[in-house]
Parts: sequence; C-alpha cells; structure tokens
Amino acid sequence: MQLYVVRHGETDANAEGRYQGSLDIDLNERGVLQARELRARLPSQIDAVVVSPLRRAQQTAAIVFADDGLELHTLDAFRERSVGVFEGLTQAEAAQRYPELWAQNITRQWELAPTDGESVSQFVERIRKGLNELLANHGQQVVVLVAHGVVAKAIRALVRDDFSDFFDWQLRN
Repeated sequence: MQLYVVRHGETDANAEGRYQGSLDIDLNERGVLQARELRARLPSQIDAVVVSPLRRAQQTAAIVFADDGLELHTLDAFRERSVGVFEGLTQAEAAQRYPELWAQNITRQWELAPTDGESVSQFVERIRKGLNELLANHGQQVVVLVAHGVVAKAIRALVRDDFSDFFDWQLRN
C-alpha cells in the first residue's frame, strides 16, 4: 500500500493554538484555501480515500476530492487523540485551570492521560489497529488518509518503528 497522510486544513482553534482533540470544529477560511490547493500535490491515481470522522477532516477531504468522484470512507480509528479537559484550551489556559495535571506534563506521558482523555499508548494502539485495517482492505492500493496532526505523528513513528522524536515532530496544516 502507498499511503499518503494529509492533515486537515486550518481551523480557528489551530490558529489560536488551542487543543482540539475530539472537538468537532469547522475549517476556517484559510483551511478551505489550503484544502483547495492540496489536490495538486497528491498523485493523480488514487484508489481510496479514508477520512477521520471529525468535521475538519471531512470538510478537507470533501474539498480536496470534490472533482474526483472518489467515495470518502470514514474510519473512526483515525480520529484525533482526545486530550479530555484540555480540549478547547490553550497551553496557558490548561496550565492555569489544571495545574496539577499540567505539572505532570500529562499530554506527554505514555500511560497517563488528562482527565477524560486518552493516553498516548491508548491512542497509538488505536492508530496501529487502523493501519492494520487499511493494509487488510487496501494492500496494493494508493490510499490518501485525511486526518490530524497527532494521527500523522503516530503513523510516522509506527512505520519507522521509532518514537524518539514523537513529541517533537509535527505535520502542519
């Protein structure tokens, strides 16, 4: 399988530096423009498009592939990592409202999670299962996955079998 991982276009929360996680947020104007420009960067021959269920990814995929006639397949495994009580907050707001959690550097702990959120290990395991499903269903195909920054980060680390820069590497909108 040839897999192209695409991050959704920008949202207001991205522009403001807010944790989005599982919040279902629309693209902003810049995000719509980014999605319109993306198609030219992808291969002309694509067999399947798989999309996170979150609106920002769905909107990006719908814009990118509007003229292709490709069916968009939603796969829940590729939704963004839930960061629980931090969702919708900036880092400064999270540190102020939840100082005990913030002091633990909780979003970067492998086995711990913010209240009502997912740990990194839970998230990575979900992504691993999603990749296995993609391989089983699209083994020899060219697949575009429209998802999220932390999803891309996890896929990169899993494929490389190297998590050494997991918390530093970032795929921009």
